[in-house]
Amino acid sequence: MPAEWAPHSGCYVSWPCSEKSWSGFFEEAKKAYTEVIKAINRLEPIIVLSDQSTSQEARAAVGPEIDIVEISLNDSWIRDNGPIFVTSEDDRVSMVQFGFNGWGGKFTPYDEDAKAPESIAERLKMRRYVAPMILEGGAITVDGEGTLISTESCILNGNRNPDLSKQKIENILRDFLGIKKVLWVKQGIYKSMIDGHIDGVAAFVRPGTVVHAATKNKSDPNYPIMKDNRARLETMTDARGKSIEIIDFPIPDRRDIDGNRIAPCYTNFYIANGGVVAPIFGEPNDEIALEILRELFPKYEVVGIRCEYIGVGGGEIHCITQQLPSGDFMTD
Repeated sequence: MPAEWAPHSGCYVSWPCSEKSWSGFFEEAKKAYTEVIKAINRLEPIIVLSDQSTSQEARAAVGPEIDIVEISLNDSWIRDNGPIFVTSEDDRVSMVQFGFNGWGGKFTPYDEDAKAPESIAERLKMRRYVAPMILEGGAITVDGEGTLISTESCILNGNRNPDLSKQKIENILRDFLGIKKVLWVKQGIYKSMIDGHIDGVAAFVRPGTVVHAATKNKSDPNYPIMKDNRARLETMTDARGKSIEIIDFPIPDRRDIDGNRIAPCYTNFYIANGGVVAPIFGEPNDEIALEILRELFPKYEVVGIRCEYIGVGGGEIHCITQQLPSGDFMTD
């Protein structure tokens, strides 16, 4: 599995189709999705996946220059239910389809979302490998050199893979994603509705370097979580045997929107070709997070998009995107 900063030939986003996911903020969420789609499309081609029931709406929102592909969907979090693309030594691209069970059975129905990788593989005529475990793409971050970080609270949760040991899960990640070493932190953001994906608290930004959420506010329930995660990472080495460089990233304020608790996170950005599209929330920490990203990616354009209404549905920019690496496709 290549790192997110490796060259892309495109990026997938699923258009929102489930009004119940947005607690009365469906229109606001779709506007935020549109802003994200247009920002990424300036950097690399966007492919919008749309359920048949929403394809006309998606076309009207994003404009004629963006491809709309109709597939059956239940929801709009392609990072989690979509394929994970991998590359061979000669830079040919294929996909891995992990099982998807609606984030541990919390959100139903999910039958159409679970079939999305198969539908995409058929349209691309791309080789598809089926992995024998449940995994959402937001639950992992990789450095492209064999190191993967995840949270124990998600992949090791009994609602995902109750019959698989930690060692068996690591073996599957090695076999299907080319991973040489798995690093485990304890959990993601406090009271996460999806059991704490890693992309809510940490992300690789280059080999050996991770941005990790941090707060000095001891009354924040995330404080002990992030302190423990950081302490674990400080003792770890990557697949090359090198210590992990940890860059503290701010945590946005937790908040309610008309009674809907959201848990925004700055680590949930997307690294595109020549740019980083990052979530912001209208608070002072926004500029701190964006400036850190500018320092980490000095040759990239860094774009901030207001994302609190995406957050009502349970994620941010990384959660709604999935990169397609550059290269010729492997075919069956």
